[in-house]
Amino acid sequence: MSILAANEEVSFNDLKQMLEVTDGNLATHLVNLEENSLIKVHKGFIGRKTNTTYSITRAGEKAFNDHIQALERMIRGTK
Repeated sequence: MSILAANEEVSFNDLKQMLEVTDGNLATHLVNLEENSLIKVHKGFIGRKTNTTYSITRAGEKAFNDHIQALERMIRGTK
């Protein structure tokens, strides 16, 4: 999510390379995030080659920010 929060749009292959995961592992996580409306999937073509990109939704941004705030509170020892 941090990659998607920091970038407007990221391709499947770029995500796979940055995260150093397998196709299947990444696809499983992306499906879960999409089903929970945290990311949007954009399918298109570059020439004749398929190109799938992902972007974070507003709900995804909120969930990610809430998660970061919870981690910061945990580190500080506050509620």
